[in-house]
Amino acid sequence: MRIGIDAMGGDLAPQVAVMGTLDAAISAPECTFVLFGNKGEIDEILSQNGTCPSNVEIVHTTQVIDMGDSPTSAFQKKPDSSIVVGFNHLQNGQIDAFASAGSTGAMMVGCVYIVKSIEGVMRPTIATPLPTFDGGRFILLDVGLNIDVKPEVLSQYGLLGSIFCNSIYGIENPRIGLLNIGEEDEKGNAQSKAAHALLKEEKSINFIGNIESKSILSGVADVVLCDGFTGNIVLKLLESFSPVLENNTQLERSFIEGLNYETYGGTPVIGVNSPVIIGHGCSTRFAIKNMALRTLKVASSSLIENIKAKLN
Repeated sequence: MRIGIDAMGGDLAPQVAVMGTLDAAISAPECTFVLFGNKGEIDEILSQNGTCPSNVEIVHTTQVIDMGDSPTSAFQKKPDSSIVVGFNHLQNGQIDAFASAGSTGAMMVGCVYIVKSIEGVMRPTIATPLPTFDGGRFILLDVGLNIDVKPEVLSQYGLLGSIFCNSIYGIENPRIGLLNIGEEDEKGNAQSKAAHALLKEEKSINFIGNIESKSILSGVADVVLCDGFTGNIVLKLLESFSPVLENNTQLERSFIEGLNYETYGGTPVIGVNSPVIIGHGCSTRFAIKNMALRTLKVASSSLIENIKAKLN
């Protein structure tokens, strides 16, 4: 397995991207990690570290897509950037998956125009695992990729989320809930009402109905569905609890750590033809390590094959 990492992506790159990848390489010696970025800068960091695992490779690139760049035009104006070169390697089968804590917009341009959506997927989505009070987890999607979505897209999210939970976590018949302002079927705006009706008719998933935000941490559902606008607000609110709860001994340590973005490292793009993981721009060395290892886990699963089989 060959996992590509954008060494130049993120607020603290390339230092933390390189060091986090080295940590991942030590944790997963059976995998080869390929760093995309300026070789001179990467070599300098490696020399400071004193050693480089044999399962780390470097692909030299000369350009960087900055957060302020237009994602679409950057692919044309910066063809030798770490993100563009990484996606080209992914498309050509030179790596099995690609991850970056750099420009989310550029990553999505790569997903849509280079590796492309799986046939039948209306819109790819990004999902984040979050902890529950009982020690389990649930998947929240979408968490920011598609701000406005039609009801039929939300309904398909239910199918994609169900396949993801089964493929990555081995959950049989995952419980799918629709985030809403009430549990009753008739609650919500026009979008949620229409999505609820479609989800209720979808026989291939275990739809349990509407759930309120007060219930999502209680483990009532394995997958919580919402549009990207709502999901991003919920995600960032929950992540803000982690530093506040650090000294609270009344909660399980695993729950507190689960709210910390560094623990899960990055979020997978679900619905495209190759494994792609997007990390936080402020990722630390620990977050990059976990992003790299999560990328390996997704790439090693049968997620994409299962989505294709289900949609066909």
